[in-house]
Formats: sequence, C-alpha cells, structure tokens
Amino acid sequence: MSKSKLWTWNFVIITITNFFLFFAFQLFPSALPPYLKSLGAADNMLGWLQGILTVATLIVRPFAGLALDRYGRKGIFIVGLIGMLLSTAAYRFFPVVGIIFVIRFVHGMVWGVANTACSTVATDNIEKTRFAESMGYFSLTSSIAMAVAPAVALSLGMQNNVLLALAFLSITIILAFLIKYQNLPVEQTKKRKAPYAKESLLPSLIMVFFSITFGAILTFIALYGAQRSIEGVGLFFTVYAVSMLLTRPFLGKLIDNKGFGAGVWPGVVMVPAALLLLSISDSLIAFLICGAVYGIGIGAAQASLQTMAIVNVPKDRTGAANATFFTGFDGGIGIGAVLAGFVSTIWGYGGMFAFMAIFPVLAGIVYFVTLKRNQSQRI
Repeated sequence: MSKSKLWTWNFVIITITNFFLFFAFQLFPSALPPYLKSLGAADNMLGWLQGILTVATLIVRPFAGLALDRYGRKGIFIVGLIGMLLSTAAYRFFPVVGIIFVIRFVHGMVWGVANTACSTVATDNIEKTRFAESMGYFSLTSSIAMAVAPAVALSLGMQNNVLLALAFLSITIILAFLIKYQNLPVEQTKKRKAPYAKESLLPSLIMVFFSITFGAILTFIALYGAQRSIEGVGLFFTVYAVSMLLTRPFLGKLIDNKGFGAGVWPGVVMVPAALLLLSISDSLIAFLICGAVYGIGIGAAQASLQTMAIVNVPKDRTGAANATFFTGFDGGIGIGAVLAGFVSTIWGYGGMFAFMAIFPVLAGIVYFVTLKRNQSQRI
C-alpha cells in the first residue's frame, strides 16, 4: 500500500467530520453539571448525567450497527447528525432540570447512532493492511477534541456552548453530504443479522477492562487534584491527548506489522503503572507524567483492540463490529465511574486509583489465555 492511498478524499472528510462531531459532543460533560446546579439541581443528581448518557448509548448502539449494515451508511449517519443538532438545540430552549435529563438521554441515543455511523464510514475507507495506522490518525481527532472541548466549555458557559456546538454540527452535516458512500450488496442487506458481531466480542470485552480506568479518571481526577490542593489538573487531559498525538501513528504501523500484541501489551504495562503513580502523586508535574504514560498505554491498547474488532468481520458487518466495540468502550466507562465512586468512599481517591490498576492486568490475562488458543490471531 502506498502512502497516497491512506489519505483518500473520503478518509480526509470523515476524519475532519469526526473532529467536529466529537468536539460538539464533548462541550457538554463539563458544562452541564454547573449549569444544572445553577438551576437548583442537588449534587447527588449531577452524577447521573453520565450514567443516563451511558445507558442511552448502550441501548441504541447495537440497533444502530444493525441498521447501518442493513440500510446503508448515508441515511443512518445523517439522521444521527440531525438528531444531534436538534437535541443540542433543546438544551437552550428548556432550562428545566427534569427536562434536561430527558434531553440528555435522547442526546445519548443520537450520539450512539452518529458516532457508530461515523466510525463505520471510516472503516469502509481503510485498507485492512493499514487499519491500525489509519484508525490511529482517525482517532486522534477524537482525542484532540476530548482534550480541548472541556476547557472551552467551561470558559464559554452553557448558552454559548450550545451555539458553538450547533455551528460545529452544521459543519458535520455539510461534510456528510460530501462523502461518497459505499453501496452494500442487495443480497447482504436482506440477510438476517445479529445486532452484535461475534468476532468482535473478545476485543470489546478486553476493552471494557481498559475503559473502566478511563471512567474513574474522567469522574474523579478533578476532585482528587482539589483534595491534594493541586491546581491545573485539567492539563492531565491535554498531556494525555498530546502523548496520543505523538505515538498513535507509530503504534498503528507497529500493530499492522507485528500483530495485536504490539498494542495490547504496552497498555497492560503502562496503564497500571500510570494509575499506581497517580495514586501517590502530590504535584502537578507528577499528574502530567501520569497523563503522558496513561495516554500512550490506553491509546496503544485501544488502537490494537479496535483493529482486532474490525479486521476479522465481513465487509457487510462492520457496522455491527463498530457497535460491539463501542458498547464495550462506553460500558467500561460507565462501570468505572460507578465502581470508582463506591471504592473511593472506602479507600479514598488515591486507594481507588491504585485499585483500578487491577483491571488492565485482567485485560492482559484474558487476552493471553484466550487468544493463545487461536493460532490464526497475531499475538
């Protein structure tokens, strides 16, 4: 494969679309809690914002994947994007706590559709021989958006966030019409298909163990930093994104050439190391070192596992494969947030982060024991 075949028109457009889509979505996790608090919501209600979103995405992803494989990419993708646009606008027009929770649930559902569709369109335009490398570049746009959007959201305030998100989503809809979509064979669209891809279940399960740690970090790192009187903890995510930016293309090539283990094993080692260091950190520099190590480790693992989830499925099942993988990713984040809250009440934030180091090790054990039995897999 020549380098020119990676950056095709379709791949460039869908990668840019992914950035705007993620940015628009990530404006709200940090902005909604203070906004709801200003509307009179109790503190114990704020934690449910992530929970209700996770439930919504878990419900809709398998059906989104099934629809993508049965009815094609374009219509489902555009419906998801329009749903994102409408649900985002609703935040501005219904400043009522109870209604916002309903909007958040709907927002989670249409996000599940749009995000699954976007990833599926990307995989349609990637050669499997360079899959990990290509997905590394594609996923970088998500990481950059996730690093920058929360800081932008807190500086703008809720109402301006809505306007910015609407502008970005309008761009995504325009870009979606510029993509040349692949037509699915008629005989394939008529087949009965399961909502999940069985070939993708193992890598998705392993991803659950890794993303459990991400749920804990997303939910509690700011509180942990405040407890230790450390300012600027938000830079953790900036360093996390930069470390992924610098390493994902190299790691993608390595995974394509050496096999899935080239990404999984660095994750198994580096993610627990970052969490254990984080559990005893008492300075911003230490937090940022953790962010760099964690970013490289989780980025390597995700690149490898997403590749594993997609490359072994037939072309007409990539929608279901993406849905299966991201169900594991989302589910792990939700489990991690809830579990971390429970553990932190017993052992504190530091003890909780140390406890979370167990899960990437479990991921390594599952990967080794299961895949070693299948000699057709690259380990």
